[in-house]
Amino acid sequence: MARNAEKAMTALARFRQAQLEEGKVKERRPYLASECTELPKAEKWRRQIISEVSKKVAQIQNAGLGEFRIRDLNDEINKLLREKRHWEVQIKELGGPDYRRFGPRMLDHEGREVPGNRGYKYFGAARDLPGVRELFEKEPAPDLRKTRGELMKDVDAEYYGYRDEDDGVLLQLEAQHEKQVLQEALEKWRSEKDLNKPEEEEDIYKVTDHQEDDGGADEDEAEDGAIFTAHVPVPSQKEVEEALVRRKKMELLQRYASETLQHQSREARTLLGL
Repeated sequence: MARNAEKAMTALARFRQAQLEEGKVKERRPYLASECTELPKAEKWRRQIISEVSKKVAQIQNAGLGEFRIRDLNDEINKLLREKRHWEVQIKELGGPDYRRFGPRMLDHEGREVPGNRGYKYFGAARDLPGVRELFEKEPAPDLRKTRGELMKDVDAEYYGYRDEDDGVLLQLEAQHEKQVLQEALEKWRSEKDLNKPEEEEDIYKVTDHQEDDGGADEDEAEDGAIFTAHVPVPSQKEVEEALVRRKKMELLQRYASETLQHQSREARTLLGL
């Protein structure tokens, strides 16, 4: 049984093809889209370009074609895409639909556009070529610092701690901690008070019973048992305080009182026997 390729090369098949093409001239696509002035033909050439792009995109998926063949196919696809855009512009000028705005964008899912490379796209195995893979690696996004206004949006009463006592838990913890701190402070104060407690001072003006019997004479007993007797009467603490008060009064009178007032004061003291 003959194969399809052998059947197509037979004389009968060539004769039949010649009859079908008799009187027909195969029309070629214009080089410039602006040369076409008929809307149906412009639509036809656009569909033809889309068909060629689909075939080449299917071929470029094969990574075994080699680096040079893959690069050539990728260049041809991008060239056909540019030509398709020209035909879409021409169709719009002839009164047809705006495919760039409303038409399906199938080719955007098959290729990736490199930023800043004038719309050049990579398809299929061309994405894994040396030097191309690095173009698609996304750089980590920089950390965006919030402005002062954005930070102030999150500042409310809770930020300043005004709502910390709403749940009731904090009040209990604070009360327990307050009791503990007060107890520790009280114990510390008591311990310091016991350590720094001064010794009782001896009252040097205290008069003993023995001194009262002897008429106010002081007797001190030394360490070796000897007794010393003071025959001069020693004033008491109260008498010393009264003498100091009188002296202070006299100084104030001499400083602030007039001579008449001082004379009257002396006369009163004389009459009172002071």
